[in-house]
This record gives sequence, C-alpha cells and structure tokens, in this order.
Amino acid sequence: MTDLATAPRARRPRPKIVSLTDAAALRVREIMDKSERPYVGLRVGVKNGGCAGQEYVLEYAEAANPLDEVVEDKGVTILVEPKAVLFLIGSQIDYETSRLASKFVFHNPNETDACGCGESVTIIPAEAGA
Repeated sequence: MTDLATAPRARRPRPKIVSLTDAAALRVREIMDKSERPYVGLRVGVKNGGCAGQEYVLEYAEAANPLDEVVEDKGVTILVEPKAVLFLIGSQIDYETSRLASKFVFHNPNETDACGCGESVTIIPAEAGA
C-alpha cells in the first residue's frame, strides 16, 4: 500500500454576505461615533412581518453574539444574524437622502417581491454552497 499524504485543500474565499456603499458606511460611522454608548457594530437581520412576508432589521450592537457572522467593510463591523445569512448573501446596504426622507436601503439579489409601501419584502434564501 502506498502512503498518500493528503494536503489540506485551499479554501476558496467566501463572498461577503453583505456590503456597504460608501454613503452607508459613512452614515453608520457618523451615528456610532456620536453615540453615548459603545457600539461594536451594525447588526443586520431579517424577521417575519409586513404584507410581503419579511422585513429587514438594522440595529446598533453593543456586543457580538456567538453565532453572528462578522463582516468588515469600509471601516464598519457588520454582525449578521445566523438565521438571516442565506437571505442576505450578496446584499448591499445603501444610504439614500431625498427632500423628504433619509434611510438605509437594501439591494438584495435574493429579493423577489416588495409591498407597495416598501416596508416589507419577499426573499428566497440563496442555495447553500452557491
């Protein structure tokens, strides 16, 4: 018998689950810098709700949860809730300002529908390993 040494296979780099536009990163850093609390990052998730079925969730996190996926982008730490990972793969978060409003907006390739008011969406989870 031959003794075959198996070298560990190099892992391909994983794509970022979410990314920020320059405008979103700047706004997140501004808010966190002015805060009286010490935030470690921006927590991103998805919850059931709204007329289209799901809603995006953004909040400032004081600590990372043990199962959070951690993404570093443009000087911002993004903590992705574990149950939201497959729904958010490939998403970009932007910050838009108009005459009437300013808000964070998700550009998600997994989103298939949105309600008329724009408060909720339908998201199909990405295939595992895709």
